This record gives sequence, C-alpha cells and structure tokens, in this order.
Amino acid sequence: MGKRQHQKDKMYITCAEYTQFYGGKKADHPRTNFRRISFDHCSLSLQPFEYPVCTPDGTVFDILSIVPWIKKYGTNPITGEKLDAKSLIKLNFAKNSEGKYHCPVLFTVFTNNSHIVAIKTTGNVFAYEAVEQLNIKPKCYKDLLTDEPFTRQDIVTLQDPTNLDKFNVSNFFHVKNNIKVVDPDEEKAKLDPSYYLKNTNTETRETLLELYKEFKGDEILAATMKAPEKKKVDKLNAAHYSTGAVSASFTSTAMVPETTHEAGTRIVYLQAVCLPCSFKTPRTCENFIKLCKKNYYDGTIFHRSIRNFVIQGGDPTGTGTGGESYWGKPFKDEFKPNLSHTGRGILIVACTFQLRLGRSLRKKLYLCWEPQSKSVCVQFCVLGPGSDGGEPCCWSS
Repeated sequence: MGKRQHQKDKMYITCAEYTQFYGGKKADHPRTNFRRISFDHCSLSLQPFEYPVCTPDGTVFDILSIVPWIKKYGTNPITGEKLDAKSLIKLNFAKNSEGKYHCPVLFTVFTNNSHIVAIKTTGNVFAYEAVEQLNIKPKCYKDLLTDEPFTRQDIVTLQDPTNLDKFNVSNFFHVKNNIKVVDPDEEKAKLDPSYYLKNTNTETRETLLELYKEFKGDEILAATMKAPEKKKVDKLNAAHYSTGAVSASFTSTAMVPETTHEAGTRIVYLQAVCLPCSFKTPRTCENFIKLCKKNYYDGTIFHRSIRNFVIQGGDPTGTGTGGESYWGKPFKDEFKPNLSHTGRGILIVACTFQLRLGRSLRKKLYLCWEPQSKSVCVQFCVLGPGSDGGEPCCWSS
C-alpha cells in the first residue's frame, strides 16, 4: 500500500519505454562485418590447407593455391601488396593421434582461441605459452624440437586471440575485388555433370553410368544445331538488307545464335516477259523459254555490271565462262539490225562472235538500262522488252 503504489498508472509513456518496448527508433550501434576464417584454412582458397606456408607477417596459405596466384599477380592476396614466393615460410604442424593439430611440447590442441606461433628458421609451430616459458623468459633462443638457434625476430605469430583482424574474410583483398585464379583441371572437371554430384549412393552412380553409355541426345542436338556454311557475297550481288539471321536466332530456340549482321544476297526476278520478237528470233526465244522452264537461271548471280548500260547474268558458275544452250550445242545467230536497244528494260542474249573472247554461247542474259548506239545493238540478239501490263519492267529485288 505505500505512497508510490500508483506511480506506473500514468496517461503517457516515457522516452525509454517508447524506444525499448514500443518499437520506436533504436540507438545506432555500429555493425561489424566480421567473417572469421579458421586457423587451419588457407586464406586464399578458404579451404583447409594440406601443405601450409605463411608470409613473414603470419598469414597462412596452402602452397598449392598461393604459388599460382604469385605467378599470375605477384601480390599478397590479403593486402594487395607485392609478394615474392621466396619469402614464404614452410610450416610444420604436429598432429595428435586423433588427427588434430596440437603443440608438440605442451600437447594442447589448437583451437580458434589459441595463441599460435612459428619459428621462421625451422617452420615448427608451437603454442605461444611454450615459447614464452622455454625461450623468451630464459632467453634461450633455440628451437624446442631441433635445438636450432634463432632470434626473437624469427618468432612469427600465426594466430593471436586478441588481434583477429587478419582472419576477417571481409577485408581480404581478393574477396573485395572478386579476383580468382582459374584452375584448368578444375574447369575441365566442371564440364562433367558428375562434378556437381557431391554425395551419391552406389545405385545412383550405376544408373548414371548406364545412362551416359546409352544417351545420344547431345549428338543429335549437336547435329541439328550445326550452323550452315556461310557463303561470301560479292559487291555486285550484296543486298542493302541483311540475311535476318541475327533477329531470327534471337527469337528462335532451334537456330544457332548469330551476333554479326551479314549482307543478304540480292534476289532478282523477271516479273513478266513477253517476247514480241519471237517470230524474228524463234530459235533464241525457244532456247530462253525452255531454259526458264527447267529452272536453269534460278539462283544465278549477276557476274558483270556496267553502270548505266547493262547487267549480265545467267551463268550457273557465276564466272561468265560456263553454261550451255538448251540443246547442249551452238545454234545459228539470230541478231537483227532492226532490233535495237530502244529503251530501258530490253532483254538481250550474247551471240556467237563472243566465243572469241572466251565466253560461252547464248545462255547469258543482258538487261539494258539505257539506250545505246546501233553499233552496239547489232552485237546482241534482242529478245524484246520485259513487260508487265504494257510498261517495260526491270529486274526487281
């Protein structure tokens, strides 16, 4: 019943109650990003070491990890400073019957809270208590195992429980900058899917082995995904548009990914051809029509182009020296002096005299762009204008 029995029965809350009990703003406490690495782990691979070595400042590494790093970068992976492989000290850890690291003098098992030192000249590792009592205090600086003399400066501290900054993984130079040394053997092993299977029983391993022997899906997939051979397009037949392989492979799961745009091949069609000169040049027109019906000119290129004059094509070899007539042999010339290049779109055929120039007979087509003199016109057999509804038509791509 005292005087202060109703002291807490108030209509308000204090600042301390607000911050501590009712979700108010808490005081800012500095958070330390400390990730500890064990004393028996390599500071580079972050895995238990097998062949331990240390730097003069007492940072422990596995020699299988630190040597490739030094060969490639030449620095200390913890501090980023220069490091020479000759300065590394080989460590001799002693193990007890249970396989745990311990002091060979005091036989105390090393833990993450032990004070561990090494002798630089011999590499032997001891508990600091043993070195302090048997070497430092009596000032007898001889190795406790080999009796080899050393100096006070040869005592290297590997772990000091009162100063664990060098065990903070977050401060490691190679961790901050995400720098790694790629092991070729490990990268090759990663290509095998079984590399990622850490723990498997006997039945699973046998099943996987049998599956790998019979499975041929990768070979079939590789055959279907094989990229077709690319054909080079010359300047005369290169189109102003690309092949479209980049956009097609971007949206397709069946095509091989393509990242380089390549010019497409200019495809030319004769929309409609009327041959008004067929009664004057019947043999030549018949040769042309029959070759068209057997798809002789499909896929051929223009192997010759003369600006503002003609373009020449119709040779399956694309060189201007191949091909033959429908009958497989020459036939009589049918060029007429009164048939000339009267305008744009006239379709003409090479004639016999061109054999002297090493060109084959009456199978290469010329399409005229501009009218020419009669001295040029008589050199070719004129089939007539390509037309589509009365208007001269041109090759359209």
